[in-house]
Amino acid sequence: MTALTLSTAGAATLRADALVVGVAKSGKTLVVAPGAEAVDKAFEGRLAAVLETLGASGAEGEATKLPAPAGLKAPVVLAVGLGSAPEDGESYDAETLRRAAGTAARVLTGAKKAAFALPIAAAEDAGAIAEGALLGAYAFTAYQENGKDAKKPLAEVALLGAKPRDKAHKAAAERAQAVAEEMNRARDLINMPPNDLTPAAFAAAAQAAGKEHGLKVQILDEKALTKGGYGGILGVGNGSENPPRLVRIAYTHPRAEKTLALVGKGITYDSGGISLKPAGHNETMKCDMSGAAAVFSSVVAAARLGLEVNVTGWLALAENMPSGSATRPGDVLRMYSGKTVEVLNTDAEGRLVLADALTRASEEHPDAIVDVATLTGAMVLALGNRTFGIMANDDDYRSAIHEIADEVGEQSWPMPLPADLRKGMDSPTADIANMGERMGGGLVAGLFLQEFVGEGITWAHLDIAGPAFHEGAPYGYTPKGGTGSSVRTLVKLAERTAAGEL
Repeated sequence: MTALTLSTAGAATLRADALVVGVAKSGKTLVVAPGAEAVDKAFEGRLAAVLETLGASGAEGEATKLPAPAGLKAPVVLAVGLGSAPEDGESYDAETLRRAAGTAARVLTGAKKAAFALPIAAAEDAGAIAEGALLGAYAFTAYQENGKDAKKPLAEVALLGAKPRDKAHKAAAERAQAVAEEMNRARDLINMPPNDLTPAAFAAAAQAAGKEHGLKVQILDEKALTKGGYGGILGVGNGSENPPRLVRIAYTHPRAEKTLALVGKGITYDSGGISLKPAGHNETMKCDMSGAAAVFSSVVAAARLGLEVNVTGWLALAENMPSGSATRPGDVLRMYSGKTVEVLNTDAEGRLVLADALTRASEEHPDAIVDVATLTGAMVLALGNRTFGIMANDDDYRSAIHEIADEVGEQSWPMPLPADLRKGMDSPTADIANMGERMGGGLVAGLFLQEFVGEGITWAHLDIAGPAFHEGAPYGYTPKGGTGSSVRTLVKLAERTAAGEL
């Protein structure tokens, strides 16, 4: 785990393996960003010119290494691009700093210590840089035989320019560490192979974290689910030798005035069931529990931050497999709510487990429910691989979540719930079918979930199918594999709820 320190040392005097500075574009000119004045002085004011000679442009995502001159204790200077320099009187965007720090941390894999001399105009900037560096230093090597010999992630991040004795700066760094570590917990779970991360194993991980952080954890196994009538979760899990689980993990604060319920889809492997996915579409389906991982990590983060709000997480865990005992297309499931659902496609299973969890969460009458799921390929087609969709039964709440996501650096977009699409889920056999019109499939899924939300409860649905698992090359603080998408949004949402703003 990467350590984080706020250092009062100057950039020229701190001993580290590398010194990270920022460079930006000002028109056609490359400029050195604030925080690197001492480094530029060591280069006799020619740092920008040297970098330009090496081909640096200051573009975001760019990283240029060069040997440090006399006068610096660190042997290497790493210049990371910040894009266009802000106008006079303005500061760099927090997400720009977060991504630059993440890029630097990835480039410095194998280093023991790096000093980050990036621009810090306020405590929020210190938090963004710390968060980006800690997220960029992530690596998942648990299953690699040569993992012990491979280069390890950057071991220590020393933040220069922050004020360790300032309450706001210290709080921003502590928050960044808690959120980044919980995002990395989610990433670990998402990256874990499904033969190890079964529903029972996921539930055990929640139980262990609950014990560590003082959370109340309740686990319903297959017998309890059968007794309770959780037809959706059982219907999805029936085809697997690894039985399903419903986990309730709750953080409470004695001064809390509101309760936020988070519901996560936790399909630990999704073969599609009898409606089997074709080759080319099932190789990454271990990530279909990303919503549950985000919910789990967000509840733990709320506890670590001591937020004055009650946060209850519901992890709907199952493995969707084909077998003689699997649910068939045409079967009718009686859900926990009492409604019946005709299953037309067993690969539309996420909405079935979420429906039971939403009904159960509604019974506790929270002030709001937010569910998170890698729910539909249709949402990926609509918004791409980096943006999640937001649907809600309250337009103001949907807008608030969209604004929060933008504030914390997560790309999202508000989506509608058109009433005319509901008719497509009418069933001649049951109360509702689990499929509707193909066009607008992501919206149809949202309409299905809405049917299982308790009356009068504010609800939102985040479809993170695009950004939950990154298959391309790493960028910024985003690694290849599980990303921890939506954790930052959920934590900030809990903070806003605690503050009485929602």
